[in-house]
Amino acid sequence: MAHHKSSKKRIRQDEKKRTRNRHSKKTARTAIKALRELDTKTEAEKFLPKVVSMIDKLAKKNTWHANKAANLKSSLMHHIATM
Repeated sequence: MAHHKSSKKRIRQDEKKRTRNRHSKKTARTAIKALRELDTKTEAEKFLPKVVSMIDKLAKKNTWHANKAANLKSSLMHHIATM
């Protein structure tokens, strides 16, 4: 258990960050899954910018690695192009 004030504060901050990161990661994963399950190309093209925005935000905050984000965006765009 932490004894210093700063350690206790750091634990509180880390818990907040963890819950925020988990929520944003989970919503992005769900959105990616929903995008892949769409049937029509027009619906997918409308939904794509929202998903790309989520991925970019996660990469900007270093929650996901930049290369992972780039690979995800590329595969999603390829998926839509081949519909």
